Amino acid sequence: MTTVLTIKDLHKSFNIGFIPKKRKILKGISLSVEQGEIFGYLGPNGAGKTTTIKCILGLILPQKGKIEIFGNPHLALKAKEKIGFLPENPYFYDHLTASEFLDFYSQLYVMDKNKKEEKIKNLLQLVGLEQSADLQLRKFSRGMMQRIGLAQALLNDPSLVFLDEPLGGLDPVGRKEIRDIIARLKEEGKTVFLCSHILQDIEMICDRVAIIVNGKIINQGALQDLISEKTHFTEVVFSGVDPREFESLAERLSDQSGRTLLKVFEEENVQKVLELIQSKKGKLHSLIPRTETLEDLFMEVVKQK
Repeated sequence: MTTVLTIKDLHKSFNIGFIPKKRKILKGISLSVEQGEIFGYLGPNGAGKTTTIKCILGLILPQKGKIEIFGNPHLALKAKEKIGFLPENPYFYDHLTASEFLDFYSQLYVMDKNKKEEKIKNLLQLVGLEQSADLQLRKFSRGMMQRIGLAQALLNDPSLVFLDEPLGGLDPVGRKEIRDIIARLKEEGKTVFLCSHILQDIEMICDRVAIIVNGKIINQGALQDLISEKTHFTEVVFSGVDPREFESLAERLSDQSGRTLLKVFEEENVQKVLELIQSKKGKLHSLIPRTETLEDLFMEVVKQK
């Protein structure tokens, strides 16, 4: 595969306070992103995610390190021609309508007038804002602002898209729609560098991830390689049997509406629980093996640091 983004030994510090004192934000970041993948960049607040993106895009300059985009130095115009960017907290001219806003940003690129109008129409439809084309941005909700921001990031048909918390402020339906758009970008052969604190969404759509904690990448790789497929415990939901019958076999988590939720840690006890439910004429509602999730991995890494 072709590598579209390479970062080697990236360092960045800022002067903090009235009497300047250097604070190290990035402490030797190294990673690579391959063409056509969705790469998740994870970390707690203040870990250095946004600082990394700003260094990549040339918005701030690192003290040390090497960054290449499409094999070119990251500050070269050739590197910037085919990238799109949605910042975490975008500031747009809110007196413009959605259509006017995209038309304004399209002037940054060489675009045929007729094709530009069609492009703007298609992008508004893609992000679900076609009915709001003539609405001023000042009347947009947080979720709508995220959508129009994503549309502007795709105006120049980029090959590499940087999205900093694109799912923030969206309801579950909106999050699914944006996830679908990101997945579609991958199908078109585009590469997505995605920062997000919503781990469930990262786990659903990302091919590889890197976890940054306190300015250092602690773990990175393909999700299937990082997350163990071993069953940690099994959740059993049943009714019609006294929960006290299972005290030696499982941990009781809850009793609601006549149903009991058990957490069974030992694999050999799962069958014993099922046999007991059957022998007592109870009803089994669900049996769910729980394997390690990205959230489990993330919390374990953060706690260690």
